[in-house]
Amino acid sequence: MSTELLPPAQPSFVLRGHSAQVHAVHFIQGNTRLLSADAEGWLVSWNLASKRPAAVWRAHATAVLGIGSWGQDRIITHGRDNKLAVWQLGVHDEEAVGKTLPVDKPPITTPQPWLLHMLTVNTLNFCSFAMCLDGMPQPYAIHTAIKTRNHPPPILIAVPNTMDSGGIDIYQLPSESRAAVIHADRNITTGMVMALEIQTESTKLQVVAGYESGHTMVFVQSDPGAQFQRLYCAQPHSQPILSMAILPSQDCYMTSSADAIVAKHPLPAVPGVWKTELKPFKVVQTKHSGQQGLQVRSDGKIFATAGWDARVRVYSAKTMKELAVLKWHKVGCYTTAFAEIESCCPTKVEDDPVKQEDKEARDDKSIVHHLSAAGTVQQRREAKAKSTHWLAAGSKDGKISLWNIY
Repeated sequence: MSTELLPPAQPSFVLRGHSAQVHAVHFIQGNTRLLSADAEGWLVSWNLASKRPAAVWRAHATAVLGIGSWGQDRIITHGRDNKLAVWQLGVHDEEAVGKTLPVDKPPITTPQPWLLHMLTVNTLNFCSFAMCLDGMPQPYAIHTAIKTRNHPPPILIAVPNTMDSGGIDIYQLPSESRAAVIHADRNITTGMVMALEIQTESTKLQVVAGYESGHTMVFVQSDPGAQFQRLYCAQPHSQPILSMAILPSQDCYMTSSADAIVAKHPLPAVPGVWKTELKPFKVVQTKHSGQQGLQVRSDGKIFATAGWDARVRVYSAKTMKELAVLKWHKVGCYTTAFAEIESCCPTKVEDDPVKQEDKEARDDKSIVHHLSAAGTVQQRREAKAKSTHWLAAGSKDGKISLWNIY
């Protein structure tokens, strides 16, 4: 059977609720909820079992740049109003929050979740925050609170520096204190910070930055309080870097840009990479400019980008070969997100769409057979939502497409 005869892939579902372009999407609570945020500051938590809103509120007065999750019930939002907020929104908190979607013009004073933290940060760069767990040993009081009160562990937040658009500030939560500063490199003209990633390995802290000039750099702090060292610098892009993501293996990261390049880079502080030349592992000319919202799936096998040309592209993380082009939106896409994939159920990515389609059909039958003996209709829907390999894409049209691929 020729793959050219296959009809174009279609989204499994389309979530319609935003009246402005969708800037960020993020799966939470074991894939039972999908968060989406738009250019007018509205956040929607979608119940993926029913495909209906579970909570709706206006988190920021202006556009939302990024969203994330901290533990089971804390949501982080970063807005263009120079605010980074942490909200408490567990399943039990949803009843107290509004349900009217932005497209239905709810009152601005709609009920909100409990606001736990608020930081004043720089948002002139259009750069969203990055976060990771704080690897430092915690005081006994904090450690006890985490165990006895089910508090999430402390985290580190990286954002562009408040005074220097080429520098980086690192904050610690819940203390809301500034933990470190990375100053802009005066020897290289990089322009503003455009994208950030951060991770810890015990007490070692790694920060990855993408810049307006197309440069990307890796900074490492070997011990708390020590100066950051720049261990990697490359300029594979001719235009500003729009997004980046560290692979789950933590030995490399990907970048995408306003140009048509997608590149894979080393993380030189990771054992086994020290002996490599400090150059990008691979630079791919995709011939499709303006790919952003780059996200790597939790199993590290594939990654996706959202394109200004309204296409969502899926690539192999190993070969960087384009595996799929998903076209449904009529205008540009801004963001993507993958549902978490259980490590106990590894997924092999097939380059042949026909073989992949047959495999998905067998997997779907297996899931349906497994779920048929379990609980109520609602429980079966929730179990199916958790086990589906969702890829979500947010677009300028205010819609979110949900795809079930690979």
